[in-house]
Amino acid sequence: MKVTILCIGKIKEKFYVDAIKEYAKRMTRFADLEIVELPDEQIPDNASEKEKEAIKKREGEKILAKIKPQSYVISLCIEGRTLDSPELAKTIKDAYMRTSNVTFIIGGSLGLSDEVKSRSDLKLSFGRMTLPHQLMRVVLAEQIYRAFMINIGAAYHK
Repeated sequence: MKVTILCIGKIKEKFYVDAIKEYAKRMTRFADLEIVELPDEQIPDNASEKEKEAIKKREGEKILAKIKPQSYVISLCIEGRTLDSPELAKTIKDAYMRTSNVTFIIGGSLGLSDEVKSRSDLKLSFGRMTLPHQLMRVVLAEQIYRAFMINIGAAYHK
């Protein structure tokens, strides 16, 4: 099994990197975790809505080019469905019955293009609050690990 997190931008803060590495290490008994960081587009000051849409489209093209054809795609977006941890665990378990690749997508600061959202098998929201992209990666890595632990009946979720 393989879990891929496709994301726009790099993480610079060591404590975020260390936290993600810790969850990746814990996950090795269940799946390989690959994190693919794609360069973000520069957003000009006072960018118009048309410029912002063009930026999202360019970032979206980068994302779409990296999705494996058979992958089950879960995009993180504010308008997506909210799931609790057991529901996410079931979603991941069901996805692995169809394919060996699950890809999570975290867009740039402007969000995801419509094309990426259309390619998604599930649009997932972690709530209406705004989180820094770096922190969202840590939260996502932890929730993926938690999902695997739930699926094997481990006490971690308690």
